Amino acid sequence: MVETALGLGYRHIDTAQAYANEAGVGEGVKKSGIRREDIFVNSKVVAEIKDYAEAKKSIDASLMKMGLDYLDMMIIHNPQPWKEVNQSDDRHFEGNLETWRALEDALKAGKLRAIGVSSFQAEDLRNLIDNSATKPMVNQILCHIGATPQELLDYSQDQGIVVESFSPVAHGAALNDPISKQMADKYQVSVAQLCIRYDWQLNTVVLPKAAHRDHIKENAEITFTISAADMAILKEIKALDYGSASHYPVFGGKLSDNS
Repeated sequence: MVETALGLGYRHIDTAQAYANEAGVGEGVKKSGIRREDIFVNSKVVAEIKDYAEAKKSIDASLMKMGLDYLDMMIIHNPQPWKEVNQSDDRHFEGNLETWRALEDALKAGKLRAIGVSSFQAEDLRNLIDNSATKPMVNQILCHIGATPQELLDYSQDQGIVVESFSPVAHGAALNDPISKQMADKYQVSVAQLCIRYDWQLNTVVLPKAAHRDHIKENAEITFTISAADMAILKEIKALDYGSASHYPVFGGKLSDNS
């Protein structure tokens, strides 16, 4: 689907070591026929790595798997290992600094063009800002209708950190929200398009996910504008039910020892 997305005009490809698809992403980039410098490729160091040597090794492994000379960005996938999310207060400040140092060195070596983080709260960001030479360039966060972390958005953006919104359609949960449906009908767009435009108007880079060509194409067609009054209504929508995806840590769930 990487080759399809690039053919439809997308230029930002987001992957991660944990997704186990880096090789496929690299192949799609090469097969697209588009100049490498015109494509922005991002990956993520797995959340469990909180160590300089392991992080350095994983960055080199990602480059090798993708067959690329450099990545446009690499980020820390989560401030905590996934099994600790939502059940531990340990923010792994020292470990994140170690991984961050590996990212900084890869940046200096030209292996990376930018470095950032994902799901970092203000305290996690301050740890890196106060104790390293490089401020995170991006903070990738869960942000969608029904879950708009305005304080974190404001803090990140006030620090000059670009915010990227993942799961803009709430892993599909927003498609069943009656207010979102009504609003989408008003603008004569799909609910997915409304969700993506909502995040776009929050001044975030939006990372939609789709598996079908028609949906990939539709997700990019967001030239309409949601009025300020309607944005305010959407911001007040209560938390959505993630259904079968509720067990994922990013949606508030806890991983069991058998996960």
